[in-house]
Amino acid sequence: MEIQLVTLGRRTTGKQAAADEMYSAYCQRIARHCGCRTEHYPSEEKFFAAWERGNRARSMLILLDHRGRTWSSETFAQWLQREQDRGIQLFTFAVGPADGWSETVLQEATTRRDWLVLSLGPMTLPHELAAVVLAEQIYRAFTIVEGHPYHLGH
Repeated sequence: MEIQLVTLGRRTTGKQAAADEMYSAYCQRIARHCGCRTEHYPSEEKFFAAWERGNRARSMLILLDHRGRTWSSETFAQWLQREQDRGIQLFTFAVGPADGWSETVLQEATTRRDWLVLSLGPMTLPHELAAVVLAEQIYRAFTIVEGHPYHLGH
């Protein structure tokens, strides 16, 4: 199994050093459980151009958007395990552009079984922070599935 974490939008250097450090730390923790890679694209269009060129067999695309499903950490962990058991080998989590995903993309997501729109909650988060929270929740999902005390120790 492999996790791909994607961020989109303009990157500002220097302003997000602390968030980048935390993001990297959680990605390293995820890598103890499965393959983990990160990518950045300047726009939705560039991301989907790359997505269309890639091998998407046995993969799932998860778009982060405030209009998506909201789950508890436990429900998210169960979903991730169930999809892995179903044979999904690549999970691509994408934190959308600053203005959110286009209506075209969100509409397509409702028709695709291999796409999911997921929300981290109703509050608005800066994209750098949303990426950190996402990476932490993926790591937490692995610890829940394994019965590791991290989840209960908060």
